[in-house]
Amino acid sequence: MDLDAIFLSRLQFAFTLGFHILFPTLTLGVAPFLVLLEVLWLRSGKELYMRLYRFWAKLFGLAFGMGVVTGVVLSFEFGTNFALFSRATGNVLGPLFAYEVLMAFFLEAGFLPVMLLGWGRVGMRLHLFATCMVALGSVLSAFWILAANSWMHTPAGFTVVDGVFFPANWWQIVFSPSSLYRLSHMLTASFLTGAFVVAGVSAWRLLRRGDEETSRRAFSLATGGAVLLSAGQIGLGDLHGLQVQRDQPMKVAAMEALWETRPAAPLVVFALPDMNDETNRYALEIPYGTSLILKHDPQGIVLGLDQVAPDQRPYVPIVFFAFRLMVGIGFLLFAVAVTGLILRWRGVLYSRPWFLRLCVACSPLGLVAVIAGWVATETGRQPWVVQGMMTTTEAATPLPAGTVVFSLTLYFLLYAALLPVFLYFFARLVRKGPEQELPEHVRAMRRTAWSR
Repeated sequence: MDLDAIFLSRLQFAFTLGFHILFPTLTLGVAPFLVLLEVLWLRSGKELYMRLYRFWAKLFGLAFGMGVVTGVVLSFEFGTNFALFSRATGNVLGPLFAYEVLMAFFLEAGFLPVMLLGWGRVGMRLHLFATCMVALGSVLSAFWILAANSWMHTPAGFTVVDGVFFPANWWQIVFSPSSLYRLSHMLTASFLTGAFVVAGVSAWRLLRRGDEETSRRAFSLATGGAVLLSAGQIGLGDLHGLQVQRDQPMKVAAMEALWETRPAAPLVVFALPDMNDETNRYALEIPYGTSLILKHDPQGIVLGLDQVAPDQRPYVPIVFFAFRLMVGIGFLLFAVAVTGLILRWRGVLYSRPWFLRLCVACSPLGLVAVIAGWVATETGRQPWVVQGMMTTTEAATPLPAGTVVFSLTLYFLLYAALLPVFLYFFARLVRKGPEQELPEHVRAMRRTAWSR
């Protein structure tokens, strides 16, 4: 088997999945905001909530469509580039992916037309129900996908016969040791990403359009939610880190560039990890930091990469820097959210242009952090595709390298064309902004909402 072909297959899957994950993250983050806006409209009767709803529903629909288009190719890549993996794990992972389609995607896609086009055709209560079902479908989709991914990291509830995995306990498969940690971490990351996208778009409109009432309210809701979400994400990240230390210690060792098992392990803030010499060059360290974080004991013993052979170690530089990018963005977003809270207490949340510009600049950072976290998670598992059971080399289809180069080039050109199209229409909707007045048939929906 050509090792270059394996690397190219991994690169292709990483590129297509990394591009795709941007859009489910955005829709998952915006969906609860839509539910909140519709509930606030029904309770208060203030039209600005429904004008905001209709504005963000269009952006949601655009991102949802892009997610569908970019996600289709992933299922084919399992069969083309990783056919041996599909054959070995299909009995376990196949049903999980099927549940995601039948239970989550169909629920989301089935109610989305009602949510986007049901104005004047259905009652307000049914429309609110459709919005809730779309949001629920987004969460369920994340649940099943992450259940499958978590099983690959912490496999449980299976037997192996002639190199093929068979389910033995579905409860253990779905709720593997890392699944709930991973789910809560990803959901919070998506909600936080959605909050900063809403805050960034609203801040941009405040800078360009002045004291716009809809933008003020959306900015207030988004920055307020960001405080809770960013603080919660730090706590959940710590819990998830402890779980990874327990179940995948070599991944944590790569994240921390810890080459030797030792007590009182320092926290490496920055370094240039050297795989050949198994050392960190130009290291900036905080004494006892890693032991305090992972063991809650300054003298705690933390396992290093010396616990496994060199060919079973992840590629440390990628894991190390991707993890720090994710964590750095997380703390930055927390600092921005706290700054917004202080400005709110002082009554100047909307009147500080520097803070509005900061929120605009931070609006895509949640997506960057999600990609960085995904890179750290998946490369940190290497060389395993199923932790401790099946390597990536054993999972890949023995394809000619030229074949993978051809398909990778086609995907790159296709996505290079799709992204500008998405950004163009997204920017066009943002510039247009919410409606100035609601159509009469939308107003009528609320007047009859509770009388039917």
